[in-house]
Amino acid sequence: MKIIRDISGATIRRSVDNGTEEQRKAVQEIISSVQKGGEKAVHAYTEKFDGVRLENSKVSESEIEEAYSSLDPEMVSIIEEAAANIRDFHAQQKRSSWFTTDTTGTMLGQKLTPLDSVGVYVPGGTAAYPSSVLMNVLPAKVAGVKRITMVSPPGKDGKLSPGVLVAAKVAGVEDIFKIGGAQAIAALAYGTETILPVDKITGPGNLYVALAKREVFGDVDIDMIAGPSEIVILADEHQRADEIAADLLSQAEHDVFASAVLVTNSSTLAEEVSTQVEHQLTSLPREEIARQSITHYGAIYVTGNMEEGIEVVNKLAAEHLEILTEKPFETMAKIRHAGAIFLGRYSSEPVGDYFAGPNHVLPTNGTARFSSPLNVDEFMKKTSVISYSETALEQNYQKIAKLARLEGLEAHARAVEIRFDKEK
Repeated sequence: MKIIRDISGATIRRSVDNGTEEQRKAVQEIISSVQKGGEKAVHAYTEKFDGVRLENSKVSESEIEEAYSSLDPEMVSIIEEAAANIRDFHAQQKRSSWFTTDTTGTMLGQKLTPLDSVGVYVPGGTAAYPSSVLMNVLPAKVAGVKRITMVSPPGKDGKLSPGVLVAAKVAGVEDIFKIGGAQAIAALAYGTETILPVDKITGPGNLYVALAKREVFGDVDIDMIAGPSEIVILADEHQRADEIAADLLSQAEHDVFASAVLVTNSSTLAEEVSTQVEHQLTSLPREEIARQSITHYGAIYVTGNMEEGIEVVNKLAAEHLEILTEKPFETMAKIRHAGAIFLGRYSSEPVGDYFAGPNHVLPTNGTARFSSPLNVDEFMKKTSVISYSETALEQNYQKIAKLARLEGLEAHARAVEIRFDKEK
């Protein structure tokens, strides 16, 4: 790994891939075709892009039963336990409506209402991501969303992976469809003969999925446009190089564009980690992917002291931040920007990816400066509530009218004045 002592240019931000004009037009055409052609268009694109011809894309109960029977019972149990952890964590986030009153009879408040429906996109095809199912579905369930529709591209056998189907069943998804790509996003946003339109779409996908989410945003809400995965590790001289290298590679294996960065005040540790990364790379099944990630987007920044290291970490605003210092909780107090923070050597990043409970859908590419992980609030609407009594309005209507006229809105002023017009 590159060892860098000049921290002034420290960054993990990469240019966002907005696709080519040709790709954007292709996505727009797919969305338009699904809006016009519905189920027929979706099936045509599934055959074209996934190589699968389906008469019915909805997953049946028999397919779910088959998934359960084909999956190791221990794995089913692990998925159930992970789901319980995720559900319990997100239950702590749920907020209630609130109202206040005063002596004039004024009542103000905020009414919280879950979204009616949510669509969850789960990547598929050659891969299986049951953790993505749990992380996207369970916060919506905790929020109280009544209708959740899940879509995922089928494999060449026309099926979804057993792990994904079991996770969906455990999470409580009732409507599952074997469709993917931009056509699946269009189906969720606008509906087909068998898929009801939803109010919000969440979940990661390839470039075409991301472009489709951008296109439908405004007609529906979306969670975010996530970039490649990132990890930053802040470590002092007391840490183990082999463990740090393993954690860096846990993200590098995701994608050739993933970023794995170590920030340390120890030149010795920096050299040891660089050596360990090279050593561990050679035995990774996804060595080629991880090596490209480390070569192009990996770095070790050596700082003069730990305070400088904290400054670098806050500048990077990473998706995942591991703090490996003698007093990690004290260090954490100084961190302002990170999607998720992992404290101490036993809180390796995959603990959060799969099992601990906090959401693994996190802000990337520096957006942790202003955004948060996927959470229960994202599946709830907040509605303001105002109730003025006659006494309260009488005390304030003239002020309201003057503010309205300051803005040149006479009808606004008259709307409050008319209630106290003695000659009406």
